[in-house]
Amino acid sequence: MTNKILLIATAIFCTHFASAQDAPKYSNEFLSIGVGARGLGMSGAQVATVNDVTAGYWNPAGLVLGKGDLQIGLMHAEYFAGIAKYDYAGLAAPIDATRTVGFSFIRFAIDDIIDSTELIDADGNIDYDKLKSFSAADYAFMFTYSKKTKIEGFRYGVNAKVVHRKVGDFASAWGFGLDVGVQYDKNKWKFGAMGRDITSTFNAWNFNTEKLEDVFTQTGNEIPENGLEITLPKLILGASYKTYIKEKFSIEPEVNIDVTFDGKRNVLVKSDPISIDPKFGVEFGYSDFIFLRGGVGNVQEIKDFDGTTSTSVQPNFGLGVKIKNVSIDYALTNIGQVGETLYSNIFSLRIGLFKQKK
Repeated sequence: MTNKILLIATAIFCTHFASAQDAPKYSNEFLSIGVGARGLGMSGAQVATVNDVTAGYWNPAGLVLGKGDLQIGLMHAEYFAGIAKYDYAGLAAPIDATRTVGFSFIRFAIDDIIDSTELIDADGNIDYDKLKSFSAADYAFMFTYSKKTKIEGFRYGVNAKVVHRKVGDFASAWGFGLDVGVQYDKNKWKFGAMGRDITSTFNAWNFNTEKLEDVFTQTGNEIPENGLEITLPKLILGASYKTYIKEKFSIEPEVNIDVTFDGKRNVLVKSDPISIDPKFGVEFGYSDFIFLRGGVGNVQEIKDFDGTTSTSVQPNFGLGVKIKNVSIDYALTNIGQVGETLYSNIFSLRIGLFKQKK
């Protein structure tokens, strides 16, 4: 039976994310990580200032501000000593001077998980040739439309996203949802708001019970049933102010607050049903060429074994270089808690392509 422990753990993992009637508090969480080293270096405080291809994730309203006839964004990151792989690719192209469309792809996965469910045959013989591997992977496909309005400085955007989650041959889900966002500029101030999963996002889970039934029956576990996983809406509000120190030095701080409506969460302001999670980021720039970034977020209260509590925050740090239409960004993020560090090095690339003039 020990050779089937991995299968049991995998199925239990799926069951947690597929409650048919109750909306889980943490659903599709891979879509909460963020994309682009600029945004991650600023702890995700982006909803008001994002103005490039990554706006397809942070706030679709900002996509129309991107430069170029085609914008490309790429990122690769690894978490937990390289166990988990996180990849992003984005494209954006203007329709005309006031409208832009885009596409974003996100994959978060643990690959090459050993499946030993067939290691021991019915006669009790071990056959290592029967070892297989599988991936537990989450995918998101986002289609973005962004438009400037006749009101100066005001724009809006919409995301239609398709979510696909797959755990080997054991379980899979397909989901659909919508995001909406707005941005408004007034002098040196920028304001932004985004309703993520504004209609709620519904994942329809399907379990391969033929692979699970024997193990679950022998171990006394409940056999998972097909059902819906619901991601409830989240409201993100933000504001920033950009100013210049002398002529070439700029500073642009931004504050965001994430407002959730699914009950008490372990964040700075926790209540039922609304909780508020603030984030702060700042970007220092020199001559629109080199950038230094930092941010703090993910404020949580940690309870120790002795009953005492402490507060943890997630600090982030970043650098960026822009050479003509190419931006190379780096972020160092800490996803650990008080007393431990889990640093990840993240690199991303943004390119603006222009048609050659005749």
